[in-house]
Amino acid sequence: MKAVIYQQYGKPEVLVSKEINNPVANENQVLVRIHHTSVTIGDTLVRKGSPFPIRFMSGLFKPKNPVLGHEFSGVVESVGTKVTEFKTGDRVFGSTGTGSGTYAEYFVMDENAHIAKLPDNISLSEASTIPVGALTALYFLQKGKIVEGQEILIHGASGSVGTAAVQLAKAFGATVTAVCSGSKAKMVSEIGADQVIDYKKEDFLKTDKKYDLIFNVSGKTSFKDCKAVMQADAMYVAANAAGSDYGKIFFGKKSEKKRIVAGVMKGSKENLKIIASIIAKGQFKSVIDKTFPMEQLAEAHAYVEKGDKAGNVAINII
Repeated sequence: MKAVIYQQYGKPEVLVSKEINNPVANENQVLVRIHHTSVTIGDTLVRKGSPFPIRFMSGLFKPKNPVLGHEFSGVVESVGTKVTEFKTGDRVFGSTGTGSGTYAEYFVMDENAHIAKLPDNISLSEASTIPVGALTALYFLQKGKIVEGQEILIHGASGSVGTAAVQLAKAFGATVTAVCSGSKAKMVSEIGADQVIDYKKEDFLKTDKKYDLIFNVSGKTSFKDCKAVMQADAMYVAANAAGSDYGKIFFGKKSEKKRIVAGVMKGSKENLKIIASIIAKGQFKSVIDKTFPMEQLAEAHAYVEKGDKAGNVAINII
């Protein structure tokens, strides 16, 4: 099969096309014909092998798995003899979790991994960019104990995780204030944000409004910074936490540390099914900035690394 691989860490140019062996599903696995995948910030970091701790998972001196890619949409090609949830021809989407391998025409994964059937009201191309951002957003919103009627602020609302967080928070019945650049305000409003703050013109930390939950996606604030605009029992969750946040988690006052959630997202099949159900209700749509063909994956990585994307970058495998 055709794949895009990397055999050393480095710049986007280390990504090259190559013919490799087709994977084979065992009795508990599903073989997926991948139609679309994406380029996430995580993909670019793994490709670079930086920051260095990434290499403890991806390979210390060179990549353990030469095929990158962490999310996909496609059609089930075949299933193992013990698979009961999926059948040939099912439209599916999913995430590889801490693994990788979707920069290829085929991919195998366990039936109980992060894979789910797609609702009929979304295309395969749209679905390919949803799993990673949505699973991350849902995990942190759940950890933040989101409930209907809350006032939520999402700092960094225009990227993959941010756009997912806005839509999921609205699906849960929250009122959402989104913080992003003014150039992306229209898009963020269109996906459901009740108020958009242009961080270049206004500092949300200096407003009188108090929030029940703050979701730091951007990595440009901390619990200490945001405390002044949080209700007394408000939660602070960070997909990109400051060092001071970890300091408070480990060494802070008990009253504060229980209000802070940081660290690595833990996805689940159950959460992917929740996301699929929200899509089916018409409450979630993919936000795609640009789409590249598989042959231009290096260019797609370079584009994502600029940091200017609004939403997601999709890759057409077919």
